[in-house]
Parts: sequence; structure tokens; C-alpha cells
Amino acid sequence: MAFNPQPKTKKEKKPSRSSLVKKLDTEFSIYIRRRFAVNGKASCFTCDKIDDWNKLQCGHFQSRKHYATRWDENNCQVQCVGCNVMRYGEQYKFGIHLDQVYGNGVAVNLLRKAKSEFKIKDFELIDLIEYYKNKNKLFDIK
Repeated sequence: MAFNPQPKTKKEKKPSRSSLVKKLDTEFSIYIRRRFAVNGKASCFTCDKIDDWNKLQCGHFQSRKHYATRWDENNCQVQCVGCNVMRYGEQYKFGIHLDQVYGNGVAVNLLRKAKSEFKIKDFELIDLIEYYKNKNKLFDIK
């Protein structure tokens, strides 16, 4: 029997898909809430309430259940808890404001995009996690 000098290494566990989605949701939400914040304050997209970015939420025009638009930067905007939760996202106001800010037809295009077939691979989720982590690091440099 030969002596094997190399110690056994544990096989690195592959992260689950649900943990990747959760990590991406977290990084993406931080980015959405901080991207237009000034001195740590952001404004609700649907009612203009101003608060600390970390007290606000990442609201979705089209539901998060639609992966095609779940991490779409136009589909996701800062919302206060009142608009996002209590008033179910204020979807009508959200859509009107999307067209005012980004151009006519954006809301309709997001609706179509949400209904389209969309598949995302684990490595793409990992790439997006890193992309938004790096974007979020830039907020701390300023």
C-alpha cells in the first residue's frame, strides 16, 4: 500500500439555485434602492415619499414571479412600504410614471417581456450577483 501525502479535500458544495436567486435579489435590491439616492435618501417612484434608501423597497411593475423582468432595471424602482405592500405596488401609477420617465411604451413592453419565455442558467445568476455586488461597492467609494 502506497502512502498518499496529499490530504483529502472536501468537494466544494455547489450553491443551490434558490440561494443564488436570493443572493441576486438582495444585491439587485440594494442597487435599485441606492442608484438614484442622494446623501442616502431616495424617493418613492409612485408617491414621491422621501426616506433613507435602506427603509425603502425594490418595487416591481411586473411581478417578481416573471423571471424575464425580475431583474430588469426599468421594471424595478424604489417604492415605500405603503405603495409597494399596502397598495399592491400601485401598478397603474407605476406604469404611467414608467412611460413618463423612460418613454412611451415602456410599460407595455415590460408587460410583454414578463409574459415571454425566459430561462436563466446558474452561471448567469452568479455573473449577475458579481455584477451588482461590484456596482454596489461603487456607492461606498463615493
